[in-house]
Amino acid sequence: MFLVIDTATTMIFIWFAVIIIAGVIEALTMDLSSIWFSAGAFFALIFAIFLGELIWVQVLIFIIFSIALLLVLRPVFKRYIKKNEIKTNADSLVGRNAICVKPIIDGERGEVKIEGKIWTAIANEDILENEKVVVLAIKGVKLVVRKE
Repeated sequence: MFLVIDTATTMIFIWFAVIIIAGVIEALTMDLSSIWFSAGAFFALIFAIFLGELIWVQVLIFIIFSIALLLVLRPVFKRYIKKNEIKTNADSLVGRNAICVKPIIDGERGEVKIEGKIWTAIANEDILENEKVVVLAIKGVKLVVRKE
C-alpha cells in the first residue's frame, strides 16, 4: 500500500521544509540573510494552500518576496542589531598617548606604558625609549602605535 500525495500537498510540505531549514540556518548564523528566504517560503506556502497547483507561480512568489525582503529590510535591521562585537575597556586606549619604555624597531615588538600599565607594542617605524606615541589600534594583545 502506497500513499499517493498530490502535487499541491507535496508543495505545501516543501515550502514548510524551506521555512524550517532557512530558519535553522538563520539561527545558526545570525546574519539576517536566511530569514528572508524563510519569509519568502511562507508567502509561497500561503499561495500553495489557498490557490493550488501552479508551481511556477509559487516559485516566482518565493523568489520575488525573498529578494525584495532581503534587499529592503535587511539593511534596516542590520542598523539596529549589533554584530558580535565585544567591546572592552582596552578599546578606550585607541587615540590615547603613551610613552615608549622599550624601543620598537620597525617590524619588531617593543613596549609602551599607558595608564600605568606596560603593553607590548608594534609600529611601522623605529621608536626610541621615552618617545611619545599615539595608539592607533589594538591587534590581539598588542598596541599598534606611531610617533606622536
